[in-house]
Amino acid sequence: MDTAHTYKVKARATKPRSGVVVSDAAPQAITFSAPPEFLGDAGVWTPEAFFVAAVVSCFVSTFSGMADLSKLRFASLDVEAEGTLERDATGWKFTAIKLRPDLKIMEERDGDRANRLLEKAERTCLIARSISAATMLEPSIAVASESQVSESVA
Repeated sequence: MDTAHTYKVKARATKPRSGVVVSDAAPQAITFSAPPEFLGDAGVWTPEAFFVAAVVSCFVSTFSGMADLSKLRFASLDVEAEGTLERDATGWKFTAIKLRPDLKIMEERDGDRANRLLEKAERTCLIARSISAATMLEPSIAVASESQVSESVA
């Protein structure tokens, strides 16, 4: 396996505090703006939301990949992520990202293993490991209902 990978993204300004971002990996351009609290437009993606989305999407892909390798079947995984942005003497920065996974497992006996995999995903997600903000895991694990089992993702 390679020891380095490069990911390229381009952004273009369209007006003050706003623009579009594109990547060869995803042909759909995404419109963004500074958030309204920083004099940007409401209703579009913000760099702050991209940041939190990078952490939560990495967590989901890391966990689901580990679950697949570990043969842990689950009915669903929904993760709410909340980033805390704070101002200190040097300016604004993210100080914490809370991840609240809601995992529906197929069998009660898999609860401990599922929790260990959630914790491992939080520790090993490469985006979370690459930032200075602390990540905190607040999981909820329950056995899936029969209807959720029939719609299983793994």
